[in-house]
Amino acid sequence: MAYIETTSQDVEDITGFPVSTLDRRQIEARVGKWLTGSGGARFLVCANPHSLYVAEGDPDFRDALLTADIVVPDGIGVVIGSQILGGRICERITGFDVFEDVSRVLNATRGSVFLLGSTAFVLDRMVDRLHKDYENLTVAGTYSPPFVDDFSEAQNREMVAAINEARPDVLWVGMTAPKQEKWIAKNLGHMDVKFIGAIGAVFDFYAGTVPRSPAIFRRLGMEWLPRFIRQPRRLWRRNLVSAPYFFFRVCRIRINKVLQFERKDR
Repeated sequence: MAYIETTSQDVEDITGFPVSTLDRRQIEARVGKWLTGSGGARFLVCANPHSLYVAEGDPDFRDALLTADIVVPDGIGVVIGSQILGGRICERITGFDVFEDVSRVLNATRGSVFLLGSTAFVLDRMVDRLHKDYENLTVAGTYSPPFVDDFSEAQNREMVAAINEARPDVLWVGMTAPKQEKWIAKNLGHMDVKFIGAIGAVFDFYAGTVPRSPAIFRRLGMEWLPRFIRQPRRLWRRNLVSAPYFFFRVCRIRINKVLQFERKDR
């Protein structure tokens, strides 16, 4: 995949993918503007070294990342990669950050959400906590989809119909990557909603069914470490294969840019 220079002030190219350079407050403001505006649904996805690695070999996932309205730098590796490339991404913005910020906006505007993903137990826990944390926010509906690799057309229609009947302002999707991103991209044009966020593990974190890493690790950009220690079998490939490959790609891009600059300067 060729490295492409990006001219937009809002994104920069990270191994071929347009990752947002906006800070947390700017992303909150942009989503808030979409919620009060007109037009089709906008959607946000989260990028980390593993997801960018997987997307290189998955055309549908790659297309979903390339067509998303915002790709936030969810992994500290993406922030470091930007710094290596001389970019402008200066902070990690997690799916949990976006979830909290948008929920606060919806609470202020008496907006509504729909929760799609995970189990009925997790969804019930999320609804209970949302009612406590954001008393003016309405949960318009929830849907726990079947745990299958690929949804049938009938299952897709049922999910989309449930969302459209509820007519929420925001749809949160928690199906894990890349399933959730590909599902959103496939069904985007059929949903009557203003904003969609693919936030995966946030469902379990917010419900309290999976503990989030302590704040000190999050501040240090090492949220991945306690999770890796707890679940090494599930996360070893992400940390021991995807991350090294990502940094190899970033360093190779950086070296090529330096060599190109030197050739032009002769």
